[in-house]
Amino acid sequence: TDITEKLEEAVMIWIKQIRQVLVESEQMRIEVDDLGPSAELEHWKTRMSSFNSLLDEIKSSRVKKIISILQAARSKALKQWKELDGNVTIAANEAKDNVRYLYILDKFFGPLAKASPVTMMEHVPSLMNIVCMIYCTSPYYNTSECMTSLLLKITNQMINTCKTYLCEG
Repeated sequence: TDITEKLEEAVMIWIKQIRQVLVESEQMRIEVDDLGPSAELEHWKTRMSSFNSLLDEIKSSRVKKIISILQAARSKALKQWKELDGNVTIAANEAKDNVRYLYILDKFFGPLAKASPVTMMEHVPSLMNIVCMIYCTSPYYNTSECMTSLLLKITNQMINTCKTYLCEG
């Protein structure tokens, strides 16, 4: 029981830390007003990396051994642990899925940033078709918050490209 108590204490500390990571990941992002769409991809890549690392740690043999000992002892901490494990898995899957979809758009980010306004406009219909496809097929990225953030960044990039073009002309 002494060992079980120590292991429960460790798991409760992990639960607190994981909850903190999940809460922070759900907080509103504060971003510079003129960020382009590449920033959206970078955000999700960073988030994917963080949650994959956390998932790797949760699935490690050391943690699995501790959880199995607590299962044998019928610890009450396991209910919270399983819920958080599921939430981390969902967050990791969301980030991975969003990165996969945003990578499809990545080929447009260069032309959007470096083209003249005229050539940039040649890419907009295809870009919008892919944004529409993401909205229709992505299980996670099809929220108004995600779409608004993405479209705002695309618009910012178009404005910045036009400003650069006008200043150079």
